[in-house]
Amino acid sequence: MNTKYKKIAEEILGLAGVQINGKNPWDIQIHNEEFYRRAITEGKIGIGESYMDGWWDVEKLDGFISRILRAQLDDQIQRKFSVFIELFILQLFNLQSKQRAFIVGEKHYNLGNDLFQHMLDQRMNYSCAYWKDAESLDEAQENKLELICRKLSLKSGMRILDIGCGWGAFGKYAAEKYKVEVVGVTVSKEQVELGRKLCNGLPVEFRLIDYRDLNEKFDRIVSVGMFEHVGHKNYRTFFEIANKCLVDDGLFLLHTIGRISSLRALDLWTQKYIFPNGMLPSAPEIGQGIQKLFVMEDWHNFGSDYDKTLMAWYANFVAHWDNIKVQYSERFFRMWKYYLLTSAASFRTRRNQLWQIVLSKNGVPGGYYSIR
Repeated sequence: MNTKYKKIAEEILGLAGVQINGKNPWDIQIHNEEFYRRAITEGKIGIGESYMDGWWDVEKLDGFISRILRAQLDDQIQRKFSVFIELFILQLFNLQSKQRAFIVGEKHYNLGNDLFQHMLDQRMNYSCAYWKDAESLDEAQENKLELICRKLSLKSGMRILDIGCGWGAFGKYAAEKYKVEVVGVTVSKEQVELGRKLCNGLPVEFRLIDYRDLNEKFDRIVSVGMFEHVGHKNYRTFFEIANKCLVDDGLFLLHTIGRISSLRALDLWTQKYIFPNGMLPSAPEIGQGIQKLFVMEDWHNFGSDYDKTLMAWYANFVAHWDNIKVQYSERFFRMWKYYLLTSAASFRTRRNQLWQIVLSKNGVPGGYYSIR
């Protein structure tokens, strides 16, 4: 039986110029012959789990996945019926409901502050950096924060809402440089605890609440890397709440990963191991969500910068693994490596994008001038 699946795998991988047990850095090295059946019948989740289990390796994992994605081989693997059922369930139910809002905080963002402190930049930005004129991750992340502040035209004394505030990187930067007051909301208790320490003495407030509990006015709203957890069934609600909380002449900046198709082909491996209940929006879905609520003033795509960001995170993660590995397993190491490098490949091949969208409630008088 494995011979049949191996032949299928050889034919599919050959379309991307990948050889089984070949000599190129992107060639896959098989350690367990059961890999072929698992990969062909289970698709992405079988491939990801078998990597975590040590069934296969590749010298350049990001290069291997890039070749797979460029050749669109992921669309050619047939999945067994049980996988289709799981995908159907994910589409049918509202997995990002208010009752389930804190799951991603518990499963991902509460993995341990040490992990993220060793992987991220010095300000702890867990979102795409802006690499224009930057030579390091720290510079690129500060560029991103400055870009957001300028796009929002921050002024001293303003009150800012940060939806999905993380550890307060934006709030701390904006409060220090632009003398504004920031209210950050998150579903991660670990982020709240560390964020309060990092922003001690600054007018930056952290709240452990779901965005649907917000009901007060702000001069500006920002959401960086949180919209990926909202879910298509809640997009309209998200924008309605943002509209309700924004003053009439305010601006709202949405920073989010986006996908190039509205077809909801969910990645079960990512759902299970990295971002439970995660879902990437498409441009039409965002457009539909803001109808009669916001004017779209600016749409900036710098998705290729996420490739560089993820590779920098990966380099930090590997370099500091010895400092944190006592808290984790070898299987976790392989899982996290797979997450970072396959994500980098998805942006490198432009399968995923990174958008910064500036919205106003009534249109900026005289027009909004894009900032890059």
